[in-house]
Amino acid sequence: MTGIGGSTAAAELGALHPWATPAPAITRDERRARIDRARTLMAGAGADMLIVGAGASLRYFAGLAWGATERLVAMLLPIAGDPIFICPAFELGSFEAGIGIDGDVRLWEEDERPSALVADALRAANATTLAIDPALAFLFVDRIRRDAPHVTLIDASPVIDGCRMIKSPAELALLSQAKAMTLEVHRRTARILNEGIRASEVIRFIDAAHRALGSTGSTFCAVQFGRSTAFPHGLPQDDILRDGDLVLVDTGCLADGYHSDITRTYAFGDVGDDIRAIWTIEHEAQAAAFDAVRPGEPCEAVDAAARRVLERAGLGPDYRLPGLPHRTGHGIGLSIHEPAYLVRGDTTPLAPGMCFSNEPMIVVPDRFGVRLEDHFHVTETGAAWFTAPQPAIDDLG
Repeated sequence: MTGIGGSTAAAELGALHPWATPAPAITRDERRARIDRARTLMAGAGADMLIVGAGASLRYFAGLAWGATERLVAMLLPIAGDPIFICPAFELGSFEAGIGIDGDVRLWEEDERPSALVADALRAANATTLAIDPALAFLFVDRIRRDAPHVTLIDASPVIDGCRMIKSPAELALLSQAKAMTLEVHRRTARILNEGIRASEVIRFIDAAHRALGSTGSTFCAVQFGRSTAFPHGLPQDDILRDGDLVLVDTGCLADGYHSDITRTYAFGDVGDDIRAIWTIEHEAQAAAFDAVRPGEPCEAVDAAARRVLERAGLGPDYRLPGLPHRTGHGIGLSIHEPAYLVRGDTTPLAPGMCFSNEPMIVVPDRFGVRLEDHFHVTETGAAWFTAPQPAIDDLG
């Protein structure tokens, strides 16, 4: 067989150009508003100071794209006054080049304890309660506890998640761009498929296509053919595409740090009526989850709506197979998976500005799986898609 669209990787890549209308970057004013919001939530939690470690949350508040390592890089946010940044002395140049807000930078040498700088800041502020970033490594938390034994440590999740879960218009625009880029890559990927192509070749094309659109490449990429689609995250093998295979492609990219994460499942040739029937049920479950979104409803209600569709079709119940083995969706933003979650037990009320994946996968054990994944954001009245769902098993839209 030729490719689904009869095209080649070179032709598809040659037709791609950097995104013509990139969304604006997050401004300093927006970051200052985030700081103000965090302080309001800190007051409600009884925290005198907040510590945010390197990673997505530090980027959210301070604009600093810095990965977590064994060296402490962090922001201390007092309930009043300038933010305080803790940074290795030899990294100062890189730190200053990346930081997106103003603050007091305090440096530590390689033979010093950065936790002592944290303790000093707590004492100077007369702080008795420190809210800890839940992503901060225990290594640092334990050393802060030892150096500041007078301070009560509390979970900062209500503060950090309370800020990050609700996306601003600027964040929604960046998320929309990332998802539009990945959807374009999906369409072009389907057109290069041909019998005998390896999953690794498709993965390389997807990464190159994301780069051609102006992203830094794929943040992840899963390409699964045939039986491998029955495993939600694939098998450790390089699948070879055959006529009659089901194809599952799950991939994403970044727009100024904000994620896409879109999955398409489609037929390569004649996949059989049983697979087409499951695809249709999956499509209905995804639509039911979307229709269940209402501000004020708990997140778990969306998961329940998808599962009701599957149960009516004789699948499941719960996490039993054939059926849906995982949650219906996850929050998304600067992290690809972030609170809240569309899963039983998460009673977080849905609110305008929240963003989620919608992916109630159906697995038929050891045979095949179908996952359709698009993302939506909560509006004042319901939900709005970032990307339109796939219309049919033979049509990516």
